[in-house]
Amino acid sequence: MPIRNVAPYLAFALCSLQGLAQQESRTPVPETRKPAALPDSTTENSVTISGHKVAYRAVAGTITVGATDAADATLAPDGQLLPDVVANPTDPAKPEDAPPTARMFYAAYFKKDGTGVDAGPRPVMFFFNGGPGSATLWLHMGSFGPRRVMTPDTDHPAGAPYMLVDNKYSLLDVTDMVFIDAPGTGFSSIQGKEKEKAFWGIDGDAHAFERFIRKFLTKYDRWNSPKYIFGESYGTPRAAVLSGLLQNVDLNGIVLLSAILSYSNSPDSPRWNPGIDEPYALVLPSFAATAFYHHKLPTQPPALVPFLHEVEAFATGEYFQALLAGATLPDEKRVAIAAKLHSYTGLAAEFWLKADLRVSGPAFSKALQDNDGLTTGRLDSRFKGPDMYRLGGEADYDPMFPAFSAAYVTAINQYLRTELRYGKDQTYKATIWGDPSFTWDSHHQPPGGPPANSVNTLPDLAYAMKMNPKMGVLLAGGYFDLGTPYFEGVFEMRHLPVPSALQRNIVYKYFESGHMVYVNESVLQQLREDLVAFLCPVK
Repeated sequence: MPIRNVAPYLAFALCSLQGLAQQESRTPVPETRKPAALPDSTTENSVTISGHKVAYRAVAGTITVGATDAADATLAPDGQLLPDVVANPTDPAKPEDAPPTARMFYAAYFKKDGTGVDAGPRPVMFFFNGGPGSATLWLHMGSFGPRRVMTPDTDHPAGAPYMLVDNKYSLLDVTDMVFIDAPGTGFSSIQGKEKEKAFWGIDGDAHAFERFIRKFLTKYDRWNSPKYIFGESYGTPRAAVLSGLLQNVDLNGIVLLSAILSYSNSPDSPRWNPGIDEPYALVLPSFAATAFYHHKLPTQPPALVPFLHEVEAFATGEYFQALLAGATLPDEKRVAIAAKLHSYTGLAAEFWLKADLRVSGPAFSKALQDNDGLTTGRLDSRFKGPDMYRLGGEADYDPMFPAFSAAYVTAINQYLRTELRYGKDQTYKATIWGDPSFTWDSHHQPPGGPPANSVNTLPDLAYAMKMNPKMGVLLAGGYFDLGTPYFEGVFEMRHLPVPSALQRNIVYKYFESGHMVYVNESVLQQLREDLVAFLCPVK
């Protein structure tokens, strides 16, 4: 992605160290280069975790980053030019012509000790959701923050008022936490010329997060703390790129929740990528889990996980061999494979034959409960909702998303304003998918590799693991996720180009839940226990 040259706008001035009685001449910084930022808001509270009261300090605020390292080096966290920077007289008069910057909103939580000050050296974990184009309200309000919104596990809740409760599953007892909104989402904003081009893409986005983390570590004196990043959904390829960009920071660990690092493995629209058959095989265990949950299998197995192991073996063995055979697959073999697929998914063998043994995620979501007039969820296939269009061949919507979005959007808007006391008159953008200016640049430059116009950040994670062989990786997800299928995540980790010894750094945790595994309270409790073990390994 082209990086804007800011040299015409910025220059550096060195203060004289010779003790000369000489007045330094500076050109005043135009007001257009000083966009107003809300001051940080600091509050104090406590939460009970595992029976122990944890006092904490919360800071809601923004840190401003530039679109290049050179521009970023001239900016203080509040977006003002640093004192030793002289503005060029040709600086643009209009803010929209200035070099692009991103003012990134965050909510940070710091545990306090018994004397009322921040506790001593502790880990710090940075959280972000994905999209791309989503704010981090889902993780903030649903997973490990000190407060979370209560929603039923698999039902669409009634409307407001929604209940915000103390989160007894928070991680504040073992790590400080920072929830970050991506540029342009939530309370984060972008400014300057070609600002969308600068930050809305794989590499520009990752560099913004990298610069944010470095400035955060400086602002709060946390450079020597153990450091972790936690990404969900598109946050996982972002985390993989970040792990490479933060190589000289030496992350202690990276958490990938509902991961997909290579979009070639996505089951959403593989028919537009003919010849690449992995998505059909990798999503099959998730189809089987979904059919198991909705009791659509011709014979219901006694337990889910052993059944899935059987399907995984078939998916990577006999089924994948049949897909690779393409047009050379004998008819009798094609019929036998279709019959087996029927036994694992509940979809008729004739349906599989008509689809040439290749069924996408949206086609499965429409077909599984079609006789009942229901569409099956994508991000959480335990959900179901009325068909939008009965004659359609693919799902028209995801019943899971409308079931939760109102509760989370309401919760974050109320919580930030009333409890963290930030953003009173601002608009919180939960997502920017509907913004006419929002497009995503998929060009990516992996470490040491050629540029590519695709989302595949496996090389970035592999590079980070080889550069930092002590970094741990925790891969987590839900069996009922058709957006980022669990077996696709396993497949990618098994195909990381790293020495076999580094595979031991990877921990796998999967649950009977969907994309947002934490909406199931028992799963949230288990994931917390897994993360505590990941953060505090037994020596």
